[in-house]
Amino acid sequence: MPSTIALAARDRLALIARARRAVLGGEDAGAPLPIEAWVERSWRRCLALGQRPEHHLTFDLIAAPARRRVIEENQPLVRAARPVLERLGATLASSRYFAVLTNHEGIVVDAHGPIDRGDRRADLITRVGVDLSERCVGTTAIGAALTELQPVWLHRGEHFFADTSVYSCAGAPLFGPDGRCVGMLDLTGVEAIERPELKHLAAQSARSIENELVLRLPHALLLRLNWPGRSLGGPDDGLVCLDADGWVLGCNDAARQLLPQLAPPGGPTHSAELFAQRCESWFDLARRSAAPPVEVALWSGLRLQALPQLPGHAGVSIPAKAPLREVEIALIRKAVAEARGNVVKAAQALGISRATVYRKLGRK
Repeated sequence: MPSTIALAARDRLALIARARRAVLGGEDAGAPLPIEAWVERSWRRCLALGQRPEHHLTFDLIAAPARRRVIEENQPLVRAARPVLERLGATLASSRYFAVLTNHEGIVVDAHGPIDRGDRRADLITRVGVDLSERCVGTTAIGAALTELQPVWLHRGEHFFADTSVYSCAGAPLFGPDGRCVGMLDLTGVEAIERPELKHLAAQSARSIENELVLRLPHALLLRLNWPGRSLGGPDDGLVCLDADGWVLGCNDAARQLLPQLAPPGGPTHSAELFAQRCESWFDLARRSAAPPVEVALWSGLRLQALPQLPGHAGVSIPAKAPLREVEIALIRKAVAEARGNVVKAAQALGISRATVYRKLGRK
């Protein structure tokens, strides 16, 4: 006798099939469609592009010159994401799901986890340089996350093409320190049991990658922010990087939610526009050894808890037995910190060019 779980899975697939007949086959649904609204929007975009579910996909790599350009341009993202992808690989080890990282166009720039290279369906979509955008492979978590700019879950027949109906996937967009979408994180399984909880894992992991992108910015001061009563030092902190004069260099999504003035689009923002406090006081607080978080007033009348940190105290250190490249990057960060964010002075102290500092730290 089928289990309750098996029956629920069968019912879910039947509902998806009914929605496909209504939208893709032109049948009268007779009731509200049993799929998310964004799935229907994506299906209709695919139809408008002249795509048909029965068309076969080739999952071609983009041309070699374009592939080299994409790889080079996305090295900062790949480096920031690699520790997160490795942790995901361990988390997903027994689930038959794996992680895929794409740029903002949906082109794969990295993949990690239990990928069965003997399974062509897994191997094809995890090659660096394959285009998994909506215009190429139809409705997927990748195209949906990059279009909707929110975490999504997609199961089997919710994909547009029959060729992709073997996949189940979660996706979450990735936002850079300037607030623009820089890519997405995808967790995919091939003929795997539906795991909608992976949407939460993808979203949480995406935030970790975004935080790492912010922490890797050359900066003179890092502000960790949260509401009073919340502990600081965790992944849900608002992160704001300042230069030596108090100008905002970049921040994470949590900071943009705490401080709406940082939400794009917007011009240069000074810390004095955000906080009713002189920026010099942030540096004074950060220089105090083991200084506790402080409450700071906003111009709105609200208050936040803040912990200012100099780069050397914000996780920028040289670990034991670190690879040479990591030692080099840590030393460059240290020089930038000692120059209070002045990249020109840091470059002069190191005897390298300013362009080299930016390139090594992944800042354009």
